[in-house]
Amino acid sequence: MRAAVCVGAGGPEVLEIRELPVPAVREGWSLVQVKGTGLNRSELRTRQGHSPNVTFPRVLGIECVGIVAASTDPMLPDGTTVAAVMGEMGREFDGGYAEYALLPNSLLMPVTTTLPWDVLAALPETYLTAQGSLDALGVVPGDQGRLLIRGGTSSVGMAAASIASGYGVEIAATTRRQGKIDALTAVGVDHVLVDAGGPLAASMHAVWPEGPDYVLDLVGASTAVDSLHLVRRGGTVCVAGSLSGWAITDFQPVAMIPSGTKLTAFHSDNYKGSAGTTMLQRIVHEVEAGVYRPNVDRVFGLDDIVAAHRYMENDQATGKLVVVP
Repeated sequence: MRAAVCVGAGGPEVLEIRELPVPAVREGWSLVQVKGTGLNRSELRTRQGHSPNVTFPRVLGIECVGIVAASTDPMLPDGTTVAAVMGEMGREFDGGYAEYALLPNSLLMPVTTTLPWDVLAALPETYLTAQGSLDALGVVPGDQGRLLIRGGTSSVGMAAASIASGYGVEIAATTRRQGKIDALTAVGVDHVLVDAGGPLAASMHAVWPEGPDYVLDLVGASTAVDSLHLVRRGGTVCVAGSLSGWAITDFQPVAMIPSGTKLTAFHSDNYKGSAGTTMLQRIVHEVEAGVYRPNVDRVFGLDDIVAAHRYMENDQATGKLVVVP
């Protein structure tokens, strides 16, 4: 089989297309013919050498969709359409950047769908993270609240906007590029704020003088403290992304979290396997019905994996990048 192998830490060029043996099935693991895999910035950071527990060479890819080719689970017979996310895919064991992936049965989520592979591949990690983050914030259907999404043109940001718009929430979202404003309004964002990298208070308060009720912060370390001071008193901030890194230097909770304001987080590993199966199937139905509007920015072939990583690293995407082997 063909696979994109990360041969060491470095730039996009360390991803090499190689011929590898199709993995041998073993007890508790099933072979999946990969039909599509979404790209994620965590894979970019792993490739750069920022995941100390990952050893190279490694086939990256923390998610994939495909067809069970050889099953060891009677509940997942050969031919079943499945998705898989997280659970150390592409880190402890080889992941989705290949024509076949040997995956633990516990990670496999059966899905019934009529969606094309590239659209289905854009959903698991992105929409499960978006839905889980909104749940962590307490955003619910019929909510009349105000939601700010920081990092709005990321794939998770656009998915969260699509879901929250369907709920009836008023949404503001940030982008660093004027050229991405139309893409945000197309997924239901009411107010687009161009983020020049400084404090967001002036532009935010021009829209909502009292601040948003909720902030979904996908930028992470560099903006989380600012987000805590943007949200209205008693509001909630959920950090669910790390576009700017993982760690907040010298974080002092008592000094930096305004009284009554709530800080939470969401990690998509919470919805791996059976924990996310029902939610993913519901998301698929909503996409099929046209309620959610997934944004696939670009589809790459496996041979184009270096170009795909370079595109992702240069922040050129508006929405999700997908690789179809």
